[in-house]
Amino acid sequence: MTGMTLDRKAEIKALVCDILELDEADVTDTSLFKEDHGADSLTSIEVVAALEKKYGIVVEQAEMARMVNVAGVCEMVARAAGW
Repeated sequence: MTGMTLDRKAEIKALVCDILELDEADVTDTSLFKEDHGADSLTSIEVVAALEKKYGIVVEQAEMARMVNVAGVCEMVARAAGW
């Protein structure tokens, strides 16, 4: 994740937590959105749409399986953005 700066990571985490209605302080890089925080899995489509719009990327459906925690989302965005 060469282009994944701390600022980008924090920005992605804030966006995801806002959409999933989670408190950022309670979410770690590896805590699972659904299992650890009870997030609704249907909102993942909203998260993808927001990430695609913000970063000008296209997220392949196969990549959505990585979106289980902040680390996975950051990896997915970095790969799609070519960082």
